[in-house]
Amino acid sequence: MPLDPQAQVLLDGLAALDSPVLASLSPPEARELFRGMAALTPVPETARTEERVIPVDGGELTAHVFWPLGGDASGAPDAPPVLVYFHGGGWIVGDLSTSDSSAAELCNLSGCVVVNVDYRLAPEHAFPGPLEDAYAAVRWVVDNGESLGADPTRLAVGGDSAGANLSTAVCLLARDRNGPDIRFQLLLYPPVDGRRSYPSFRENAEGYFLTAETMDWFWGHYLGDTDPEDPLASPLYASDLAGLPPALVVTAEFDPLRDEGEAYAERLRQAGVIAHASRYDGQVHGFAGMFNIFDAGRKAMDEAARALRAAL
Repeated sequence: MPLDPQAQVLLDGLAALDSPVLASLSPPEARELFRGMAALTPVPETARTEERVIPVDGGELTAHVFWPLGGDASGAPDAPPVLVYFHGGGWIVGDLSTSDSSAAELCNLSGCVVVNVDYRLAPEHAFPGPLEDAYAAVRWVVDNGESLGADPTRLAVGGDSAGANLSTAVCLLARDRNGPDIRFQLLLYPPVDGRRSYPSFRENAEGYFLTAETMDWFWGHYLGDTDPEDPLASPLYASDLAGLPPALVVTAEFDPLRDEGEAYAERLRQAGVIAHASRYDGQVHGFAGMFNIFDAGRKAMDEAARALRAAL
């Protein structure tokens, strides 16, 4: 179908600004530009927000914890479930300021306590650094569920773009390292193919917000000398996906990552995992996080929240 009119307005506005492409900048410059773009979506009010520090090997991470307005929307009588959320930005850009809006929105809609994790970024911390940070954060949430007022036995992981990639790989680590037990994975337009080998990567290479050039730049900084088929970097190449948590995979029609996300959902189903792929026609990468300006973004957030409530 044609490009959604709301997406077209966004692309026209970005073109009028004539901003440099991320791939032409240094990582610090790209991070600053990305923060400015993310400011388009304000952070919804939640019942409570706190900053927590998560110790990890070689340092510490900052996390923002959100508690939902109106309590646990899942209807459970005790502590609410918990979602550990990882932001997008190609493992290179993005932080809590660019993802708090999505985390808070999912918190209110799903009734989950949401822990939004600021993992360390490449190239300063290339693969597997961000992944090990993400896994350590999930373990910390489980160990500190009582202090968070959440039920860590009802645990989900999720994220958008690079954060969705980390979520998939965290689920592989949790399975292979004997825990923690993750009940659900929420994957918003995940990059799961370091080879960039699917048709949509070429069909949507330019003109639709995320470009193939930028995605190549992201992968290059994240992987370094790592084999792009390493299954913890590119989960699509994992030989065995059995035993992973159920998943919702959201994709966008005009996204270079569309086909690989849908292929990953199919691989999960072939392995006996309950997985639903939901394509939003007419949309571009990142649309769900712009739920305040895209009707489709609002629908995607509602769908994600329903999936979380059903799973947890």
